[in-house]
Amino acid sequence: MENNTLLQINNISVVYSDVIQILKGVSLDVTRSQIVSLLGSNGAGKTTTLKAISGLLKPENGKVTEGTINYRGHNIQNSAPEAITRLGIIQVLEGRQAFKYLTVEENLRVGTATRWGKPYRKDLELVYHYFAPLVARKHSLAGYCSGGELQMLVIGRALMAQPRLLLLDEPSLGLAPLLVKEIFEIVRRINEEQCTTLILVEQNANMALQIAHFGYVMENGRIVLKGDAKDLRENPDVKESYLGVAASGTIKSYGDVKAYKRRKRWL
Repeated sequence: MENNTLLQINNISVVYSDVIQILKGVSLDVTRSQIVSLLGSNGAGKTTTLKAISGLLKPENGKVTEGTINYRGHNIQNSAPEAITRLGIIQVLEGRQAFKYLTVEENLRVGTATRWGKPYRKDLELVYHYFAPLVARKHSLAGYCSGGELQMLVIGRALMAQPRLLLLDEPSLGLAPLLVKEIFEIVRRINEEQCTTLILVEQNANMALQIAHFGYVMENGRIVLKGDAKDLRENPDVKESYLGVAASGTIKSYGDVKAYKRRKRWL
């Protein structure tokens, strides 16, 4: 593995309950200090890919049956999630899962659980620096936070663990467009200012490709397209399939998108 490659997934297959195959020969590389975007429709295998990296397949009776996952030169496929977390791989799950009966600040402190009692005040200040709305809410129960505040909270909690590799699963899901733009701008700043490496799973391809350095497109458990984010934004198939832009450059209507059959030149 090249020194600049933080994570390398080599031809992995994932099976649930020894029967259901979700991933079929997926390979991807993640370069240090970059944002890698994983695009695709529902059921494409994006979340399963993240869980294969973070070890969260195990609690769901899933496992990597073929291939390898190398992180900083070490094989981590099928390792226990707590062991992977201690290596610095932190996943923010889809759905903004906070501890609703704990305060916002108590939720953030949960993120320090793997740090074995090391000081965390500077990290707390850093989270409040990026997510200013949480400052006024820090003594409130998380259950009373809005959707946008909860998304900030779960990303902030992940930052408290000082991640080397941060896995974000659908951070825009269910949020208003202005909040989505704000969240993605903060993610971009975290990457640039903290040199945090990120894998971003996102159906909002337009926003994801604006902040990502590199991207992969998944369909039916396979990688069908990859390239620099800038090139993917200009790819005609990506434009029509994921950005809602026709080959002529015009924005497609909802009816057009619904009825449109993708050419899928990559298959």
